[in-house]
Amino acid sequence: MRAALYMSAGHVVVEDVPDPALSEPTDAVVRVLRAAVCGSDLWSYRGVITRAERSRLGHEFIGVVEEVGGEVRTVRPGDLVVAPFTWSDNTCPTCLDGIQSSCERGGTFASAGADGGQGQAVRVPWADGTLVKVPGGLAGVDESVYPALLAASDVMATGLHGAVMAGVTEGSTVAVIGDGAVGLCAVLGAKAVLGAERIILMSRHPDRAAVGKAFGATDVIAERGDEGIAAVRERTGGLGVRHVVEAVGTPESWAMAVGMARDGGAIGAVGVPHTTPALPLFQPLVHNLSLNLGIAPVRHYLPDLVSRITAGTLDPGPVFDTVLSLENVARGYAAMAAREAIKIMLIPGDPAPALS
Repeated sequence: MRAALYMSAGHVVVEDVPDPALSEPTDAVVRVLRAAVCGSDLWSYRGVITRAERSRLGHEFIGVVEEVGGEVRTVRPGDLVVAPFTWSDNTCPTCLDGIQSSCERGGTFASAGADGGQGQAVRVPWADGTLVKVPGGLAGVDESVYPALLAASDVMATGLHGAVMAGVTEGSTVAVIGDGAVGLCAVLGAKAVLGAERIILMSRHPDRAAVGKAFGATDVIAERGDEGIAAVRERTGGLGVRHVVEAVGTPESWAMAVGMARDGGAIGAVGVPHTTPALPLFQPLVHNLSLNLGIAPVRHYLPDLVSRITAGTLDPGPVFDTVLSLENVARGYAAMAAREAIKIMLIPGDPAPALS
């Protein structure tokens, strides 16, 4: 089959790789219908972090179950499924606490030794605990819904998780730092799922701001740093906001989050801090801020998100502004790295060879 491989910073290729096969009786093999390039994929592409040469790429995908191990009970061949970006058994103590991203048997797609979503098929460990079936299956779901389902595999759930950790509820005022796909989905989650009334999006890119407004942002602020903090406080009577979603993960974005949070407020951080921001604790302490951060347990949110998407009440699909074939994935990485695209959706093309 064909799959995307990381070669070096700025260099991604698509080559033939071995077809995935069942390794454990709890595995499934899923034929990929749609995959995506994630903002976190760009850290190695830009050379900020290191990655093994010829390692698989991609952790976001939806697809059709092709084969299941002997112990798999909840999905069968032919099912249309959404895969979270991490696999989990969904039975260990952390999974039962709703933190499947910390599963003691879990892992991340495209990590060392694992298949990546940017390919024609994927071996999914712990299929029962990981995969979520889409009601109606292939016959009952129009392809126009695929982008929304694909977004649910990571960015929609991650953005929502940031809003949940920030304590957003009905009628809240919330600020979202970051206008990438996660930040935009935080806007949508805060509005459509949690019922926020006022959402301030920090964005200086007109195309991204437009998506944010369509998702429910009531205010857009382009300023950054101290100017951005001042603009937020000016629009909130000098108080700042009680709920802040940090969806970037840099020292600058953290400083903004702390600076614009109202006394007694909460910050929900889902931006992955690849640049290791230092977090001085004095300001959060004296302003009684709650800091909540973590890798989103996508599996926890998926059943509800899939239900809303298939019912037509939630559509994060517009975060995908570019669609490419898998063979053109390198163009997608380049476009996202240059901020010429918000998020790339990939179509694998011809089905993978028959799996045995």
